[in-house]
Amino acid sequence: MSTVALITGAASGIGAAVARRLSAGGAKCVLVDLNGEGAERLAKEVDGAWLAADVSLEESSLEAVALAERRYGRLDLVHLNAGIGGQTDLADFDLERYRKVVGVNVDGVVFGVRASLPLLERSGGGAIVVTSSLAGLVGFSGDPIYTMTKHAVVGLVRALAEPLGDKNIRIGAVCPGFTDTPLVAAAREMFVNAGFPLLSAEDVAAAVETAFYAETSGTLLVVQPGRPPVPYRYAGVPGPAGGQRPPGVS
Repeated sequence: MSTVALITGAASGIGAAVARRLSAGGAKCVLVDLNGEGAERLAKEVDGAWLAADVSLEESSLEAVALAERRYGRLDLVHLNAGIGGQTDLADFDLERYRKVVGVNVDGVVFGVRASLPLLERSGGGAIVVTSSLAGLVGFSGDPIYTMTKHAVVGLVRALAEPLGDKNIRIGAVCPGFTDTPLVAAAREMFVNAGFPLLSAEDVAAAVETAFYAETSGTLLVVQPGRPPVPYRYAGVPGPAGGQRPPGVS
């Protein structure tokens, strides 16, 4: 019986890399993205199913899970990856943009978890991995709203680790540094000229696969260029990720 995975933000970047990696291992993938053409194109490549949808709307997650059940009859892995950049200057506040960023980066994760739980339970359990960021662990002044949303999903993952574990469902997050995806495309040349190393989408996809099978629910995997992924540890804080921070993370 094939593993079935649902991936949001799947048309490009990290989501697409995860879809290719999982499908190469025999998984069947349900791909969700606002870019329907991109999702359809990748679905044909990996022999999967696709849905053009806005994850900031609750019905999108419900439709995606229903598609997984209708097409494959089960759900084992969920990668809640869809995300967008925030607002760099609060002095020039754009309320519409703010609502959109929170809708995709926070609501999309909440809706995705909530919608997927019943089918994961009926399938005997499984795993959910959220794409957070290093900005979900430390402050990033370049994009405070994005930073806020990524901290929010880290908190959700940690808070849900124990109750979902009782249902045989693991939940975790990957927290990568800057990654060469469409999200940072506008700044890519700046990073290259500064000699700043970027992660590849494939680097992060490998960490996502590791996170799916982490022994401890609530694990936050820090992903940085040239280093293996390591669990983030909160010094002196109880919970699934208590303990000391790994080297290189301040």
